[in-house]
Amino acid sequence: MKVVGLKELDAALGEIGKAAAKAVLKRVGLKALEPVADAARSIAPDDPETQGNDLRTSIGVGSKLSRNQAREKKSAIKAGEEKFFAEVYAGTGPLPQAHLQEFGAKGDPPQPFMRPAWDGNKTRVLDTIKSDLGAEIMKTAKRQAARRAKLAAKG
Repeated sequence: MKVVGLKELDAALGEIGKAAAKAVLKRVGLKALEPVADAARSIAPDDPETQGNDLRTSIGVGSKLSRNQAREKKSAIKAGEEKFFAEVYAGTGPLPQAHLQEFGAKGDPPQPFMRPAWDGNKTRVLDTIKSDLGAEIMKTAKRQAARRAKLAAKG
């Protein structure tokens, strides 16, 4: 997802510094995507025969990609796709059957779980970002100001 035209947000994030801004965006993004992961877990087909490779339990929210996903992303960036400042993901772990369930395969019809989870929660995701991002930036700015004041008082 890409949001364009938020100059005030960019300025506020710039005031708290790069590392803090990245942490704020990740915190808010992870929280906002949790309902998508919950919905996907409830929709995903359950196969009791896949011991240890259960699709439902592999669904999560995070900012790290599996080794294969990271390799694919690196190839995409080299191909000219844009690299983003902060990224979070909702989806399955590195299970080979995940995309086959979502999109189907020859002889096996699709059983989508991620797309319906996103479609049913995208407004909620955006509302969470809208309501929480400003507050998180303010909390971070206050913590930084308190830390600077404490250091100034000491020295």
